[in-house]
Amino acid sequence: MEWNLQRTISKINYQIHTDGIKENLIPQKITKQQANLVYANEADLLNVALFGMTAKEWRDRNPDKKGNIRDYASLEYLVVLSNMESINALLIQQGLSQKERLTQLDKVAITQMKSLLQNNGIKKLG
Repeated sequence: MEWNLQRTISKINYQIHTDGIKENLIPQKITKQQANLVYANEADLLNVALFGMTAKEWRDRNPDKKGNIRDYASLEYLVVLSNMESINALLIQQGLSQKERLTQLDKVAITQMKSLLQNNGIKKLG
């Protein structure tokens, strides 16, 4: 139940992330298909920072699994992902390049995962 709640929170928090992308990265005159590529690219930025691979790389490595990398993530990963979505939206608003954001997000992912994996409270939820 806790995993489902965190997955739902992560999906809701993704709205903050997509709003930041829409308001700062997507030009006014762009097709829906082009906009979708920007969103996917930003989602993969988070995937690479947190999981070390893109969604396509995960699907290629896991052809027998349905869904996506986030559907198989642990509670700790989902907590960090949710945090990273908000942080990335802020970094986008600050005008950081994707390369700079990846560097920052990677540091955040490492720091937060270490903290959560050492936290006995979250282990009781999982």
